[in-house]
Amino acid sequence: MALKLIQSFPLLRQFGVQRYLPVGPVCTTGLLRASGEQPVCVACLYTSAGGCIRRRGCKKLQLDCGTRNLTTMAKEPSFVASSSVGLHRDSGPRFRLTQLHRPTAAEEQAFLQRLAGCSSSRQVFTLLRTVGIMSDTMAAAALHRVADLEQESGSLKDPTVLEKDTIRALCFQLEQDSVRLTDAGLVSALLACTRLFLDPWSTLMVRLVSESQERLDRGQMSVGQLCTLGRAMLALEGPGCVMLEQVMEQIQKQEPAQWSLADLTTAYRFLQGDVGQDGKHRDLLNAMHSHAVTVTARMDPPAVSGLLSALVTLNQTQAMPLVINLCKQAVRHVPHFTDEELTVVLGALMHFGHSDHYFVEAMERYVPTMTFTSHPETVTKVVQFFGRRNILSPTVFDAVAESFVYRAADYSTSQVARQIMAFGKLGYAPPNAGEVFGKVETILRMRFSHFQPRTLLNLLHSCTLVERFPVNFVSKVFSSYFLQQLQDQGTGMDRIILAQLTQLYMTLKLECPFYEGPRLLPKYRVKSFLMSGRSLETPVDAHLYNSVKNGLVDLLGARSYFGSKVLTPYCYTLDVEIKLDEEGYVLPASHVDDVYKRIALCIDGQKRFTTNTRQLLGKEAMKQRHLRLLGYEVVQIPHYEFEKLRNKTSVVEYLHQRIFPHTYRLSW
Repeated sequence: MALKLIQSFPLLRQFGVQRYLPVGPVCTTGLLRASGEQPVCVACLYTSAGGCIRRRGCKKLQLDCGTRNLTTMAKEPSFVASSSVGLHRDSGPRFRLTQLHRPTAAEEQAFLQRLAGCSSSRQVFTLLRTVGIMSDTMAAAALHRVADLEQESGSLKDPTVLEKDTIRALCFQLEQDSVRLTDAGLVSALLACTRLFLDPWSTLMVRLVSESQERLDRGQMSVGQLCTLGRAMLALEGPGCVMLEQVMEQIQKQEPAQWSLADLTTAYRFLQGDVGQDGKHRDLLNAMHSHAVTVTARMDPPAVSGLLSALVTLNQTQAMPLVINLCKQAVRHVPHFTDEELTVVLGALMHFGHSDHYFVEAMERYVPTMTFTSHPETVTKVVQFFGRRNILSPTVFDAVAESFVYRAADYSTSQVARQIMAFGKLGYAPPNAGEVFGKVETILRMRFSHFQPRTLLNLLHSCTLVERFPVNFVSKVFSSYFLQQLQDQGTGMDRIILAQLTQLYMTLKLECPFYEGPRLLPKYRVKSFLMSGRSLETPVDAHLYNSVKNGLVDLLGARSYFGSKVLTPYCYTLDVEIKLDEEGYVLPASHVDDVYKRIALCIDGQKRFTTNTRQLLGKEAMKQRHLRLLGYEVVQIPHYEFEKLRNKTSVVEYLHQRIFPHTYRLSW
């Protein structure tokens, strides 16, 4: 009977099996070579208890040779068609399908809650031994939980977990009774097996796939079940899988507006794979976005996080209304997100360039409670979010700074750099800045060689933005060895890296006069810090500049008495430059001799400040600091003062008071 059953599975031929072995004793050292493939052990192909791990070869070859019978479908008298699994407490765990005493919805929910509380595979196995009756979906959930706990970087942390009796018995029963499983239990079990990296040629996987194909052909699966099956087949055979195409055909026949919230979130997760990328299925995605906007108010933390993750992966920039709604819903869930979920939410909001006042307030309430206990990447992502959005929150930054002093050793070099970069970008030095940057120096001293070249450059440059100068380490950046490392990494020496090197060197010369280390060779220096895209200067706001320019013409009497967007020999670009002679008279902008004083007007629009305060960004504060050290008289024209002026007279009076506070103004 077993032989006939095996021969009835056409999928085995797809996997390259050319012949069938007779039923009977099997030696696990016997090999069956598939065409064009590595040797595969027979036990893994045709038995259930082997649990072979798919890792470019068969791990089962190390097992002792013994007599084992191939799995058959002979049913014990107590087996009847159902989708429940019973666990028998004898010498080893055994699971049986039975209709008797099927767990209620409340019992199943209680089991899933206990399962979610398991923090190790051993706890999962202990839980399974305490449960009298399980549904097939509960059994699949247990496998998923083991995968959650054991997966790491595309493999299992402890592959021997699959050799545990509980897992082997559970897989055996799923194999034996695959035809009795519900659609939900079947596809969930198949997906769980792919997440556990079971050998796709094992009898368990073959039977689950074959049964799934039969159910798929009937066309009665729900959207959620189709998506779960699609994810499993994507993991097994990749985006070119025939079953995957059949799954997508059935999904596209459905109307997203009629989907349940669970089906919708499952569909997003499915399309998040290779299936929905590169602009595929755009109409389906747009219909899903429209429906999702109407149900965001009912989404729990995993759903909010999952949808945002999918939108980032699929790069759905046209779905901003959905992103905005998800951000609003995230406000309610901030204290309830897991570290992983919060990390995903913050990353997505940075990706789409969105935040709102209420979300920021919720984060300000939550962050002080989590900086000492949350995952290092989550804490880093928090401060990175505030830095990227130019939001200066002393509450958040002080809490992160305080925890950094005690947790510095927990952070990777990348996390250290990203945290300090946020402080530097906003130009904010916390109250315990001495302790924070003392820890930074300690990390640099102990782990200097662990830093990637660009990461190290970003870290050191960010320190100088808040007037912290780790001179001993900065000098190493100008060595030929380090510069060669920068050249070899990634895209090589782009303009922003050369600009950072130039500004770092200029900072040492201006603010650390005692520096006597290596010089930065001229070939690594730029002539201007102002460049398109990412820049060490913020371009002047055009509208604000034109308003100030008109006022200056009225104040000085002619356009020729001031220069605009003047590039200095020190790489900085001046918004406006006014030259004075020794007696204080204004010289024409073209005049180059007898210049006694230079006035640099900084016309600071909104983009040069943090979004929620009147503090200059770190790079703008450094620019003005350097200009003063270079001999310029810096006059700041902030937007929040200038925009209050209502007429020409008030503009001229304001500019006169700012530029020439100690002189009388003449009327032209």
